[in-house]
Amino acid sequence: MLVKVFGSAVDGIEARTITIEVNISQGINFYLVGLPDSAIKESHQRIISAITTNGYKWPGKKIVINMAPADMRKEGSAYDLTIATGILAASEQINSERLSDFIIMGELSLDGEVKPVKGALPIAVNAREAGFKAIILPHENTYEAAVVEGIDVFGVGHIQELIDFINGNSELSKVEINIEEEFLKSANNYEFDFADVKGQENVKRALEVAAAGGHNIIMIGPPGSGKTMLAKRIPGILPPLSIEEAIETTKIHSVAGKTNSEVSLLIHRPFRNPHHTISDVALVGGGTFPQPGEISLAHNGVLFLDELPEFKRTVLEVLRQPLEDRIVTISRAKFSVEYPASFMLVASMNPCPCGFYNHPTKQCMCTSANVQKYLNRISGPLLDRIDIHLEVTPVAFNELSTIRKGERSSEIRKRVIAARQIQLERFKNKKNVYCNAQMNSSMIKEFCDLDQTGLMLLKNAMEKLDLSARAYDRILKVARTIADLDNSENILAAHLAEAIHYRSLDRESWGT
Repeated sequence: MLVKVFGSAVDGIEARTITIEVNISQGINFYLVGLPDSAIKESHQRIISAITTNGYKWPGKKIVINMAPADMRKEGSAYDLTIATGILAASEQINSERLSDFIIMGELSLDGEVKPVKGALPIAVNAREAGFKAIILPHENTYEAAVVEGIDVFGVGHIQELIDFINGNSELSKVEINIEEEFLKSANNYEFDFADVKGQENVKRALEVAAAGGHNIIMIGPPGSGKTMLAKRIPGILPPLSIEEAIETTKIHSVAGKTNSEVSLLIHRPFRNPHHTISDVALVGGGTFPQPGEISLAHNGVLFLDELPEFKRTVLEVLRQPLEDRIVTISRAKFSVEYPASFMLVASMNPCPCGFYNHPTKQCMCTSANVQKYLNRISGPLLDRIDIHLEVTPVAFNELSTIRKGERSSEIRKRVIAARQIQLERFKNKKNVYCNAQMNSSMIKEFCDLDQTGLMLLKNAMEKLDLSARAYDRILKVARTIADLDNSENILAAHLAEAIHYRSLDRESWGT
């Protein structure tokens, strides 16, 4: 008897319907075809054990299973439950009439317990678009899949629950969630708050500017000056995720298996902080079966690279293209996968190998050559993509000992959101441009006009501070953001002066 059961394969952050065709006829062999990987081939033994342990017969006949489309490689153990259901239906041990209504996914243990799978959210989206009535998943994946409207989501914890449901002997509970309620419940709850930061008012201001315009930022300062502490508070001042952004971000984390079984959506913007020993593949994504890397996991959030010069040069260089295109393409001989990678880069570093160059009280033990060599670990093209260079100095004792609380992140966030709204209106006719950091040269000319005073100020700054030519566009972008925070239609001299201050650490003046 021939039976068709339906599953889904994840490709990038999207999913595609897979038809599992099971035919049982006279003979004694077991054939599994359709480009399955080793994990799927090993499902044979898991399925036999799960079926027989629960009192059902393994068909003593020829079993042919085809996973269509046959030219697409399938991977992982998520098809165990799909294949087992097809075998039971083809051997007439369960009813096959309702199988065309569902996409069924799950990994089986030897006793028939159903274990969670990766990519539940894109699988649910695919099921809805393909016209299925419902999707049956492990319990741990149901909250994630229930985010998708227009399709019923059922959870099972054991293969017997699925069999009873298919045979009509019992019903499964439909999982439903209220997305807006989930958002409102947790959207403003952040672990870290700028109110806890003593001093560093100039750094807080620079981070506010960076968040308002989506600018990449690098903080340079001695050990213990608060660079990491400040970076961890940036997500708390970024605009909250929209529902569309949350779904897209959750898709990526779902494919990578990083979602929590008790959480339906990622409510907060991601903050990824990879160690400096990370490989280039782990950072941008890839592998034999491509998986999203740290830059994609930071999509719509923050990628924080602490101790930037300690990262391998090859790792840093692969960042250049995603920083420009905000997407990363992983190509293989027979296919390519695209992952979104629109993130805000926040980096920190010591000014020299010993860490105390330009320190107000401690003496630096490094020569000028060593300082310059240390800084040269960061290439010019990468630095070119960082808009704000900020010097972080140690906090004085009288500031550390004060009991006065600083401004709360929620107050800073209100100003950031207001500035972002101005930018959304400005770029409403520009494709894929949502903030000032994404402006190209033609947009800078259109939206960053300077009066004569501003032009003279910028000219003098370029000459006196020995700023590089690449700093010119960056200064204008940052000045535009500062003007937006000030709710000013034009870029004034004060806005430009502050933006120039944030480029005073341009490479040509460091370490000299």
